[in-house]
Amino acid sequence: MSTRRQQILETAAELFAERGFHGVSVVELGSACGISGPALYKHFPSKDAVLAEMLVDISEQLLRVGRERSRQAPGPREALLALVAWHVDFALRHQPLIVVQDRDWASLPTDARERVRRLQRAYVDLWAGRLCELGGELDPDRARAMAHATFGLLNSTPHSAVLPEPRMRETLEQMAQRALGLDVDG
Repeated sequence: MSTRRQQILETAAELFAERGFHGVSVVELGSACGISGPALYKHFPSKDAVLAEMLVDISEQLLRVGRERSRQAPGPREALLALVAWHVDFALRHQPLIVVQDRDWASLPTDARERVRRLQRAYVDLWAGRLCELGGELDPDRARAMAHATFGLLNSTPHSAVLPEPRMRETLEQMAQRALGLDVDG
């Protein structure tokens, strides 16, 4: 991805998180990127396309890296610990994207919304599958519910990340591990 294109996506995430998708004009977005509003169209066909690429990309990234970390782990417990660490890292580094995903979901074009849904389902199923592999009598529906609840906890970072970053990371990881029924110290 070009540097300018990435800059536009990052700037848009900040502005959309601050003022909402509909609260930011193409002219304002272009100005914040150091270009004219019409110059934005050299990189994206519309403001809707900016939102779509932003949210599809983060969903693809979560799933791709989650699959890599899960695949590299020697077992389901280690895979879940790796998934928790990955999601915590993502949530702490991409707070504006979490706000945009939550608040501006309805503004996504239909095809992008469906794509994001499919990617998110696959991400949830990755977590749920590893939870079911731990043993016990956990059924897939309950495992999915546990994954969703854990995401809710971790994706609260735009509102809850009030500790210094290392302490917040540790707190979130421990809370997520406990929510998933993993043994943790501390």
